[in-house]
Amino acid sequence: MYDALLTDGSTEVEAAVRAAAAAEIMPRFRQLAEDEIIEKNGPHDLVTTADRLAEEHLTAALTRLLPGSVVVGEEAVHADPKVYDALGGDAPVWIVDPIDGTRQFVHGEPGFCTLVALAHRGELLASWTYAAAQDRMAVAVRGGGATLDGEAIRSGSPVSGEPLHVASSHPDYTTDEQKRALLGLRTDGIAARPCGSAGLEYLDIARGALDAVAFTWEYAWDHAAGLLLVAEAGGTHTTLSGTPFRIAGGNTLPFTAARDEATAARVLAALRTGA
Repeated sequence: MYDALLTDGSTEVEAAVRAAAAAEIMPRFRQLAEDEIIEKNGPHDLVTTADRLAEEHLTAALTRLLPGSVVVGEEAVHADPKVYDALGGDAPVWIVDPIDGTRQFVHGEPGFCTLVALAHRGELLASWTYAAAQDRMAVAVRGGGATLDGEAIRSGSPVSGEPLHVASSHPDYTTDEQKRALLGLRTDGIAARPCGSAGLEYLDIARGALDAVAFTWEYAWDHAAGLLLVAEAGGTHTTLSGTPFRIAGGNTLPFTAARDEATAARVLAALRTGA
């Protein structure tokens, strides 16, 4: 059903992502009017006209490329939570975050990206991470490796003797139990900081510029593209229970994605100490 798309049509998906960004996102970058910015669940959870129109653009384009597929997009799920159930269905699913890092986008900062992943029955098949303000495109295909701007990338391993650099969930988005787990990262040998755009943090792991992330939420649109990108670059991921992250949900949180298994084990041990 989707084999031809992954072998021959990946560039068509890339073109669709670039077109959505060019049409709906970049013309509004640093040009947003006040009435184009809306608080969904408070001042830290924003949506803009660009988010909504880009998701609509991608929904039309991606389902046209793969007839019979469905889209689970952040804004569609916000409007109708039942849309999320498609992740457990039989149809191929496009998982879309039109602007990952909306807060940065609203503030006129370039640290945002568009995330698209293709999954079927819970298995991630391909992903696209596009940092439009920087014009950088990362692509991963299951079993086919990861690339950034057409060049293969590998996550590698941390520099021996240096602390692990870890991006973690902001405390504003965590429960008390999760806060305690994240406190475990405040230990010798780990340099933790709040994360920015999740998609760009995953890209930094995949290209060897960041050692790990530790996240406390599981929305598929934030993680699907990046988790496959990291895995295909040689990295790994695991939840607090020691099991792989499931895109359909029900994970034991926090979870980590890291450059290699040893790094993931160190981060997981620190989280368990905090928990």
